[in-house]
Amino acid sequence: MTEPERRPLASRQTSWARGISRRLAASRVTPNQVSRVSMLMALVAGVSLAASAEFDGLARAGWMVLAALGIQGRLLCNLFDGMIAIESGQALPTGALWNEVPDRISDALVLVGLGLAIDTPSLGWAAAALAILTAYVRAFADSLGHRGDFGGVMAKPQRMAVVTIAALIAALAPLWGWRDEPLIVAVWLVILGSGWTAWARARRLHRFLAEGGA
Repeated sequence: MTEPERRPLASRQTSWARGISRRLAASRVTPNQVSRVSMLMALVAGVSLAASAEFDGLARAGWMVLAALGIQGRLLCNLFDGMIAIESGQALPTGALWNEVPDRISDALVLVGLGLAIDTPSLGWAAAALAILTAYVRAFADSLGHRGDFGGVMAKPQRMAVVTIAALIAALAPLWGWRDEPLIVAVWLVILGSGWTAWARARRLHRFLAEGGA
């Protein structure tokens, strides 16, 4: 079976990432287990965002910080599952499944939580649907031989960066007399950016197929 393409990440080449991945591999942690933890981290982020809608002041700030930590924990898991699988020689036959499905679930958990945080669930679901669409177009392109198209203005790292930054700004928002404004901006950035990214990836796939798949 052809191995799934890996998102190009400079952090894979850092000494700290390599050191942690070696320790995880030595502890017999499997890549699939790390992928499962990534969903747990996303659940923490999504629940924290949703819970923040019911609080003000320091309590709300705490939920926002916890959401940001959950998102970054999810991304770290996404980094290490691949490093353990490929660089430590622990790739499993089910790795391709665990490489994709947890990411889609994690996107939905975070982005639906974002919609609940601003009391507009429909925007969260729209953001989640478009985020999943960008991944679908990339995975479909892979199946047709146009492999590894992780490009776009709102791929997974950009989506998660936008929500992380918005959550941290929202934690301090009362200082400027704001409340949900950073989160509203974030959800619209994800919606519009993910839509553009899906379209751009589909356009590149169309060009690839029109040119004979060369």
